[in-house]
Amino acid sequence: MTEATTVRPSTQKRSAPTIKYTIAMPQPSSHLFEVTLAVAGLAGSVLDLKLPVWTPGSYLVREYAKHLQDFSAYTEESILSWRKLGKNHWQIDTNGASQIEVFYRVFANDLSVRTNHLDGSHGYFNPAALCFYIPGWEREKIRIQILPPFKEWRIATPLPPVADEVNTFEADDFDTLVDSPFEIGNHQLYEFEVLGKPHELAIWGEGNAQPNRIIPDIQKIIEIEAQMFGGLPYDRYVFLLHLASQNAGGLEHKNSCTLNYARFGFRVKDKYDRFMQLVAHEFFHLWNVKRIRPKALEKFDYDGENYTPSLWFSEGTTSYYDLLIPLRAGIYDAKSFLHNLSKEITRLQTIPGRKVQPASESSFDAWIKLYRRDANSDNSQISYYLKGELVSLLLDLLIRSRHQNQRSLDDVMRQMWEQFGKEEIGFSPEQLQEAIESVAGTNLSDFFARYVDGTDELPFDDYLELFGLQLLPDSEEEQAPFIGLTAKSQNGKEAINFVEIGSPAQIAGVDAGDELLAINGIRVTADKLSDRLKDYQSGDTIQVTVFHQDELRTLPVTLAAPKPNSYKVVALGNPSSAQKENFAGWLGVPISTIS
Repeated sequence: MTEATTVRPSTQKRSAPTIKYTIAMPQPSSHLFEVTLAVAGLAGSVLDLKLPVWTPGSYLVREYAKHLQDFSAYTEESILSWRKLGKNHWQIDTNGASQIEVFYRVFANDLSVRTNHLDGSHGYFNPAALCFYIPGWEREKIRIQILPPFKEWRIATPLPPVADEVNTFEADDFDTLVDSPFEIGNHQLYEFEVLGKPHELAIWGEGNAQPNRIIPDIQKIIEIEAQMFGGLPYDRYVFLLHLASQNAGGLEHKNSCTLNYARFGFRVKDKYDRFMQLVAHEFFHLWNVKRIRPKALEKFDYDGENYTPSLWFSEGTTSYYDLLIPLRAGIYDAKSFLHNLSKEITRLQTIPGRKVQPASESSFDAWIKLYRRDANSDNSQISYYLKGELVSLLLDLLIRSRHQNQRSLDDVMRQMWEQFGKEEIGFSPEQLQEAIESVAGTNLSDFFARYVDGTDELPFDDYLELFGLQLLPDSEEEQAPFIGLTAKSQNGKEAINFVEIGSPAQIAGVDAGDELLAINGIRVTADKLSDRLKDYQSGDTIQVTVFHQDELRTLPVTLAAPKPNSYKVVALGNPSSAQKENFAGWLGVPISTIS
């Protein structure tokens, strides 16, 4: 970095501006992308460059600039001086040049859907984590050329190719570039058509994914969702699938999505169904959040957080539909749907944070809480995905029951699409509530106050009963007395990773981070804890021995009455004809099929 006096960022006047990136990876095993940015049409004394700190769809400031190194700027005649004005802000002295080039490297060894990964097998990047934007030039076209390290490597991206330039693609503006991931390597590439439009599935990694099974099911999902919204709002769509050992995840884009899934997660039906839910979720996002989006996300601020209380709808409602769409597509049946729904309700009802954080607050605080979990997270917060999903369930059942299944949450989505999505006009929380109320045909102020902006328990049975269903604790197994801690075997130790606030363990002084050693003087392991507790009754006091910050402690813990640790949605014994009709109208089959 050359020392120089800070120059105030200028409005950069120019004629015929051009922006072109060249992305090279000459030594893939180094995990370093080599990026050259060529800018022409400059007319100011300085050029300001900023690297985004986050990427749309993943609401956390990830500080992509921390991976950038070896920055330099130059013209054909000289090296240019530059300075940093902030963590993600570089400023270059142009010396009056109309064209300059910038070179830098980005370390890429994070295999996630929102960052970059480069090794000997492939290169994957999200442009938000790799490419600068030029303040004031965000609406200009951007070309991006890829220089693969091996000639057999191919490129998959939703961006259209430039006809007269090899391995070169063009984005209409910076938002479009950010929304266009790149997969470069020896991936398998499959082309297929749905509703007259071309689609691609690129699969990187080894595993047991079977394209001849996956692609027909993806086609069904596309058709069902397109039918719901009245067509497909793109000319071409690309699915990028990474098979790896890490956890599943996805990131939506306007004309593509990236999916990470366990490499051997496609044979067992339950795992395969979860993959298809992931596909349904990310594809549904091309309407809900990529085009139907909250006002705060109408225009992206790549420098910092974009706050909205409506992620419970953008993500949570999408999560509700990722359960429904595979059912409607015939990928699984109503019994499987209710089994999956039961698991989601179980997750909510076993997180004490549901009584502390409202769904709207969870949405607003996504930037500081959801992706930054700590030992107290389950005590103090709830996921807007999860709470929003189950609030959406109740809204769907409410609308359906009031209108004999002639209206549903589908109609809300269609109205939001017509009113906001087609023109990409951001909606306010008030406008969202008004749209739901207009379809429901009733005032929902109390509902929103209690279940979206408040922490009242969701009244599942009040809504399920109208459809011949009820929620029951799953009591197939003997329940142990409640102690209020969870533990996991880690590195040869039994680590306590969560202690519920107000529980017997917390009152006795057990902390998350303690090492669990014994109950009543006899060693206990994490996987045997529940079985050991079944030897006692609620009200019994047991001696729990732990290491607390290397200090040996034995604490008296008085056990409480058992709490349900799972729930299931089941049919009522003798549903009425109205309940049967409601059920069939909702899930498309007679209620007798789930008995």
